[in-house]
Amino acid sequence: MTELEEYQKAKDRVQEVKGFYAHATMFVLTNAALAVLNMATLTKNDGVIWFIWPLIGWGIGLAVHAISVFGIGPFLGKDWEERHIQRELDRRHKESQN
Repeated sequence: MTELEEYQKAKDRVQEVKGFYAHATMFVLTNAALAVLNMATLTKNDGVIWFIWPLIGWGIGLAVHAISVFGIGPFLGKDWEERHIQRELDRRHKESQN
């Protein structure tokens, strides 16, 4: 891999992480505002706590985004993918030599 390819790969990774952090920040800010709005109008809407539903729905989306960026521990992260790609390349190289 050339130095330029390595740089581009690192830059792409940083953009993925940056995108996740932006998503997480908007999740926290928006859901905090919804919670405050819900609590401020609690008596007007018969005591219904509704902010939990967008929190759960968006939280699932944020969790999926986190898994896609960081993986699930050591099992399905970016390093796992790279290791398995390298194994497959090594296997194919050995087969071609035989």
